[in-house]
Amino acid sequence: MTEDGETFGIMDTRDAIQKAREMGLDLVEISPQAKPPVCKIIDYGKFLYEQKKRQHEAKKKQVNVQVKEIKFRPATDDHDYQYRMEHARDWLGDGDKVRAAIAFRGREMTHRELGAKILKKLTEDLADIAEVEVAPKMEGYQMFTIFHPKKTSTDSKKAAPVKEKAEKPEKPKREQKKADEPIDTKDEDEIF
Repeated sequence: MTEDGETFGIMDTRDAIQKAREMGLDLVEISPQAKPPVCKIIDYGKFLYEQKKRQHEAKKKQVNVQVKEIKFRPATDDHDYQYRMEHARDWLGDGDKVRAAIAFRGREMTHRELGAKILKKLTEDLADIAEVEVAPKMEGYQMFTIFHPKKTSTDSKKAAPVKEKAEKPEKPKREQKKADEPIDTKDEDEIF
């Protein structure tokens, strides 16, 4: 068979090599296991170049998933928790996995329930975009869990909602005082 798709049928190996030389091309064995073996008359250098190019394109399209880590302590404050949770949301939105770890030191090991409480809260907060891949477990002085992004259909990716700025709700307008009413000097927002 040639690059054009022209077939020569079953022929002797010497004849096939001779035919390839006449055409200025190479005889390449495509399927050695077949009976009889299948060969092609092609430009082997061009074939290797195109094969390498296809592999490069396939590698470009390949999704590379990373595992990113957020660390907590048993006494992590709410603001720090929110900050780390938002980072985890961003990473999960980008398609990466997130490993949430709680590091215990010294006497903190006796209060593992505090770490479990943080991981449970994190699981609930990320439930809309992530699923638990590895349930919370202890490994040495660390308790950790791993989240992966939820699978979404291709339609929902295409029709992803565009984030719009949230409109501020209009404040109710204050009623204007009539001219004959006494003017109250206290503002409504004032506490004292």
